[in-house]
Amino acid sequence: MSETQLKCTTRHVRLFTAVVKNDDLLADSDHLTLDLDPDNEFLWNDEVIEKVRQRFRDLVDAQAGCELSDFTLRRIGSELEGTIRQLLQAGEISYNPECRVLNYSMGLPRTPELL
Repeated sequence: MSETQLKCTTRHVRLFTAVVKNDDLLADSDHLTLDLDPDNEFLWNDEVIEKVRQRFRDLVDAQAGCELSDFTLRRIGSELEGTIRQLLQAGEISYNPECRVLNYSMGLPRTPELL
């Protein structure tokens, strides 16, 4: 694979074939870097971030030995979006009311049912 940087951008996930050094992305076809929720649309805790990172590692490991392509990156990004949706629906993360643009991209927040 050439040193051309591949990337995938979804609403809440950015993936790059790169490493981070001194806050810069350096193209590296042997590494995949995850930027989670770059717009800070959700409120996260460390435990939930680790769940997403583990899912990311599992998806990357499943591709071991295969050529990394735009399609593969898009598939990993889509899978991670689904994981984020599940976390939101389970109440493990919530929308950030301080987000620059609050558009409820994963659906309207759940409200307690009135009795």
